[in-house]
Amino acid sequence: MLSSVKIFSIKNSLVLSLTLAFFAASSQSFELDPSNKKDTINLIDFKGMKQNRWIVYGKNKPDTCYARTSKVEEGKYGDNRKTGIWTSYFCAGTIYKKITFQNGRPDGYAIFYHENGKTAEEGTWKANKWLGVYKTYYDNGQVQQDFTFNQAGKREGPQKYFYADGKTQIEGNWNNGKENGVVTEYHPDGSLKKTVNFANGSADVASIKEFKPKKEIKIEEVASTKKVVATKDESVVSETKGPAVLNGYHVLFNPARQKTKEGTFKDNRLMEGKNYIYDRNGMLETIEIYKNGIFAGTTQAD
Repeated sequence: MLSSVKIFSIKNSLVLSLTLAFFAASSQSFELDPSNKKDTINLIDFKGMKQNRWIVYGKNKPDTCYARTSKVEEGKYGDNRKTGIWTSYFCAGTIYKKITFQNGRPDGYAIFYHENGKTAEEGTWKANKWLGVYKTYYDNGQVQQDFTFNQAGKREGPQKYFYADGKTQIEGNWNNGKENGVVTEYHPDGSLKKTVNFANGSADVASIKEFKPKKEIKIEEVASTKKVVATKDESVVSETKGPAVLNGYHVLFNPARQKTKEGTFKDNRLMEGKNYIYDRNGMLETIEIYKNGIFAGTTQAD
């Protein structure tokens, strides 16, 4: 009698275990990679967590410029957190950026591209700031800025800006995010334009020396410097309602009511202030600083 009870109990336990295993397995969801129809992607486990390789397609991002079958981004998840290198794409299909993630946060080497496939910027991104060597590039492949950031995410040591043809535009030394020592500017023809002596970010006005270019500066040479202007899809919040062409202090917002630009404008060009850069998901990626209408580096998110 006892033996038959034990056997019955064992059978019931086995059935229960198999039943639970079946429901656990059936509660998972996944897709097959459209490129080969066999590799598993987009797995959500029985705990509701994203795991392993994921590919986000245009069908998952309705009301965007992506076609249904176009890739938006791809990478790996571990327990619902992005890990390793994640690749994002422009709507046309070329690579937009590659970001290294650890525990769901950007942490490591990051590279962005122009739509023509050439590198736009690269460096090490950690805790919402750049660390170490950081470079930006024109869409012709020439280096635009060559900076070094300390562990606090502030510029440190020699820093350089370049024109689109590769000639040096500005060079100097920075200490903990501030100009320190002589900062030198050059005309597009390579001749000396200005020298200013700085101490802890403050310019010694008496030290300023300005020089005329050796040859006449063409308009297209001046236009080669990186600049940002107000766009038609940005709304304005300012000290005054302001004219159609922005001059003076203004704060701009995108249609999602996120701050995009803040500072002093001249004929719609941001001269002194901040330019806020967001990714396609509306997450703040970086804040660019502009001085005298020229890109002067990045800062941490507020």
